[in-house]
Amino acid sequence: MRLTRVYVPGPLTAGARHAIEGDAANHIARVLRLRPGDPLALFDGQGGEHTARIEEFRKTTVIVAVGEREPADRESPLSLTLAQGVSRGERMDWVVQKATELGVTRIVPVLTERTVVRLDSKQSARKLQHWQGIAVASCEQSGRNKLPHVVAPLGLHDFLREVDVTTTRVLLSPAGTQRINDLKAPARKIIVLIGPEGGLTDTEQHSAVGAGFIAVRMGPRVLRTETAAIAALTLLQHHFGDL
Repeated sequence: MRLTRVYVPGPLTAGARHAIEGDAANHIARVLRLRPGDPLALFDGQGGEHTARIEEFRKTTVIVAVGEREPADRESPLSLTLAQGVSRGERMDWVVQKATELGVTRIVPVLTERTVVRLDSKQSARKLQHWQGIAVASCEQSGRNKLPHVVAPLGLHDFLREVDVTTTRVLLSPAGTQRINDLKAPARKIIVLIGPEGGLTDTEQHSAVGAGFIAVRMGPRVLRTETAAIAALTLLQHHFGDL
C-alpha cells in the first residue's frame, strides 16, 4: 500500500514525536480521515524520508511518532532550472506543479515586457508563497523528497545578469535554428527560458542570446507557454536526465 506522504519543515529525528499543523493536519484528519495507528511517510525537503505513525489527533494538530529515515533518492542527475515568463492564474500554477513532477531543481518566475500579470512587492510575496505551496503538494504526490527552489519573481534583465555562465542556457524561440536533440551534452546543469503568453520581444530575445542562451525551437507549431514548458522539460530530462 502506498503511504500518504506529508512534507513537514524539518529537521526530522527518528524516535521523536512531531506535531503536524495547518493544511497538512487538516488534510490528514478531514480529507483522508486517517486514524491513530495509521502509517505515514514524512519528508523535510532535504532528501530522504521517514516512516511515521499517527499517535493522536488534537484540535488543529496531528501528533505522529517519527520512525527511521529511509535514504530514498528520486532526484534527477540533471540540475534543471526553469525560467518561466509569468502567465495568468492557473496557467502558472500548472507549470509549477508539472515542472516539480518533472524534477526541476529551481523555478524562476520571470517578468517580461509582455507579462500580463503585474506584481508589487506584497503581491510577489503572496504569489511566491502560493507557488511554493504548489511545489510542496507536487512533491508529496510525485514522491520527490527534495523541494525545488522557487524564487521570487525577477525582471528578465535582472535574471540575465545573475545567470551562471557555466550552465547550458536554452531559450525557446520560434526563430531558433536548433532542436533540443541537437544540443551537446551539458555539464549536468541546464537553464531553459520560456516567455509568457505573448512570448518574448525581439529585444528580449537578443538580450538572452547575448547572455549566452541558445535559441531552440520546439517544432513547426506555436505552443502555448505552459505547453512549451512541459514539452521542453520532458525532452531535456529524456535526453540528459532520467526520463
